[in-house]
Amino acid sequence: MSESYEGQQIVGMDLHRRRSVLVRMTENGEVLETVRISNDPDYLRQVMARAGEAPEVVLEATYGWYWAADTLGELGAQVHLAHPLGVKAFSYRRVKNDQRDAADLADLLRMGRLPEAWIAPPATRELREWVRHRAKLVGLRSNVKCQVHAVLAGAGVAVPMSDLFGQQGRQLLERVGLPPAARARVNSAQRIIEALDFEIDTFAALLAHRLHRDPGYTTVQQIPGVGPVLAAVFLAEIGDVHRFPGPAQLTSWAGLTPKHYESDTTVHRGRITKQGSRLVRWAAVEAVQRVPRHTRLGQIREDVGARRGRNIGVVAAARELVGLVFYGLRDHHIRCLPAPGRPRRTAA
Repeated sequence: MSESYEGQQIVGMDLHRRRSVLVRMTENGEVLETVRISNDPDYLRQVMARAGEAPEVVLEATYGWYWAADTLGELGAQVHLAHPLGVKAFSYRRVKNDQRDAADLADLLRMGRLPEAWIAPPATRELREWVRHRAKLVGLRSNVKCQVHAVLAGAGVAVPMSDLFGQQGRQLLERVGLPPAARARVNSAQRIIEALDFEIDTFAALLAHRLHRDPGYTTVQQIPGVGPVLAAVFLAEIGDVHRFPGPAQLTSWAGLTPKHYESDTTVHRGRITKQGSRLVRWAAVEAVQRVPRHTRLGQIREDVGARRGRNIGVVAAARELVGLVFYGLRDHHIRCLPAPGRPRRTAA
């Protein structure tokens, strides 16, 4: 049957770290083949050679999916990426195995009910890797700095300055008396922080050099609170902004909209979903917390914060900022911001 079928085939691929399962079926749902392969592009090509011309293939957006999507694309397949949150319904089954998972993915695609995620092009993926690597380095540096604070606290050393790793703070670290074990830990942490500073600055420079001619990158930096680093986060994580119909959809994708539960006469709106790009949420919140009060974002933050609390005010301002980012990336111009060099209008 698998050799004689000439229609378009649907392939579900349950991808794992070492091995994967592929299920080929017809458009009517008849299974043609179920095969388990090692995660190797050559093995994948051998299976897909039996799938006919331009098959539709679905795989889940899980660990290490890049190589599979790229290989399938090179073979002429129409690749679909299943959103992990949308296929959690598989957990209802009493029997769960890789073959059933792959077949269910193929069935969802065949019936037009597959929740899809966007497949970023290679250039966007590379940019994301740079942005995310820098963010991880910053997280490592923060962890090491916390360890230094913990050592000083354990030794009973007061830290009067706000930045322990500024000029005055470094002088304190050099002259403070510590036990030999504590001194060794502090010296080690300082060397690690110095190395991390170099790597963080290196990737920041790489991002700035790559994006300095991008009109969306320069436009987004006109938004108060958004500098080169946060602009690079928005550009890399959002990717092609035209895939969003409007700013509301982008804000929802970023996980900054509240949960909504409605059944019969019961309607409940809860906390924000946080189902989306963690880095975009972080960048938006980071930006609005530093803007002055007299700005549009600062006024939203303070007005909503006065009524409903500081955190809710920050989130409300972050939603507004993401909307401005949408227009900056799409139109390369943000109409609600004053033009460069044009003074702001003030009330008489």
